[in-house]
Amino acid sequence: MAFLKNISPVSSTDKELLVAFKSNGDINQLSTLYQRYMDLVFGVCLKYFKDAEKSKDAVMDIFNELNTKLRVHDVDNFKSWLHVLARNHCLMQLRSPRNLKTTEFNPVLMQSDQNTHLNGEALEREENFKRLEQCIDTLPGEQKQSVVLFYLEKKCYNEIAEITGFDWNKVRSYIQNGKRNLRICMEENKSDTDS
Repeated sequence: MAFLKNISPVSSTDKELLVAFKSNGDINQLSTLYQRYMDLVFGVCLKYFKDAEKSKDAVMDIFNELNTKLRVHDVDNFKSWLHVLARNHCLMQLRSPRNLKTTEFNPVLMQSDQNTHLNGEALEREENFKRLEQCIDTLPGEQKQSVVLFYLEKKCYNEIAEITGFDWNKVRSYIQNGKRNLRICMEENKSDTDS
């Protein structure tokens, strides 16, 4: 990155440069260390900002952050720590109030003239529920009780037999016959409302 002053590479490790910077506060040690990873930082910033100039500014801001943060933080793996610092810096910039885009509230967009809650499907479903309730009421007592327990109260055959005292095979028969009678009743009532 040509926008920062090139410093001749030093054969010191990251750890040695960090220790040297922390012990004497020499900004040249930090510059040498940072220069190794400027392309990484620039790439992270470019990924978030999608703007080269803004990313270059962020690279400089992150270097300034390093000068203060490295004085108080113990860092073992500088490259990974720097990557996280760069990512967090970018996210904080993107979340800042000056970067949030707002639009004017338009109440017309919030509600339409159409009554979407009472569309055709919902009305038809409501009619089907009413017909089903009426049809359940027409079932003989044992069928009605077994169907209600099975379909509405989600009871199994054994539970229904225990609750009602009906034989297990009778429960099964009541439910099957009740289901058939409900289907017939629903079809008859549907044809009545269609005519």
